[in-house]
Amino acid sequence: MFRFLKNKKTIVTHNGSFHADDIFACATLSLYLDRKKQPYTIIRTRDEEIISSADYVIDVGGVYDSDLERYDHHQPGGAGKRTNGIPYASFGLIWEKYGPLLCNNETIIEDIDRRIVQPIDAIDNGISITEPSDTGLCDYGMYGIIGAYQNTWKEAGEDSMQLSNFLYLVNFFKQLLSREIDRSFHRLEMIDTIQEIYDTAENKVILEIPYHVTVSALIQVLHKHKEVMFIVCRSNKNWKALAMRKEACSFENRKSLPDAWAGKRGEELAEITGVSDALFCHNAVWMAVAESKEGAWKLAELALAEK
Repeated sequence: MFRFLKNKKTIVTHNGSFHADDIFACATLSLYLDRKKQPYTIIRTRDEEIISSADYVIDVGGVYDSDLERYDHHQPGGAGKRTNGIPYASFGLIWEKYGPLLCNNETIIEDIDRRIVQPIDAIDNGISITEPSDTGLCDYGMYGIIGAYQNTWKEAGEDSMQLSNFLYLVNFFKQLLSREIDRSFHRLEMIDTIQEIYDTAENKVILEIPYHVTVSALIQVLHKHKEVMFIVCRSNKNWKALAMRKEACSFENRKSLPDAWAGKRGEELAEITGVSDALFCHNAVWMAVAESKEGAWKLAELALAEK
């Protein structure tokens, strides 16, 4: 038991309010140490003596030196910027070193950095990456979750509660990060599969993909192939006809399903389309579902023929 405690690594980050960058930085490092089967403990403090003796220091201490396992960005001049101008926060500094050790695939490393790490680093450094809405609404998302676990004014000074919530979030986002890495690997395989299917398909206007696919993967492969109008693919136990989007960040379709199908389902949709096993059409007319592949194909063909 004594030997186990002696071999335990210490991760130190600041106490007080926590933020997405220190949570995700600790989650990344924790995930790496878990996979190495290395015991560790996380300490939240600003005590300089504890900081100086720690194995890893995150988002505190005023030093960035990956060789010394120091990952702060609050010192004068910060800790550098990416080529696109986004400054590094503690998450980005940790990911730059440990992302390659977790993923061992440059495409996946860059994908996680683009989708998760850079947005967190940007916001932590005071850079807005979204346009304000006239409605006065903002996305709840990850920052809403983190905010919900901060101490309220009635809980101010309850350090044990704050630590408990911090460790809970580190564990939660550690699992999320692990899941996102797995999803990125799966997505990369799907992108290769879509490309192979496109290259060998005789019909490229309606493209059949016998798997469950994401819109983002489809767009990444097919954004240059403007002749593709609809995708016929799996939808759990059913099949669906998908309208191809014009752009990655747009809900506008190259050609939509007929407006008369919008929101229809079951017998009503089957009667309108003549497809006996038609199940549902989305109100935004970008997706329609049938029980069979043949039914989904018929829906796509009808939509293609619609003037």
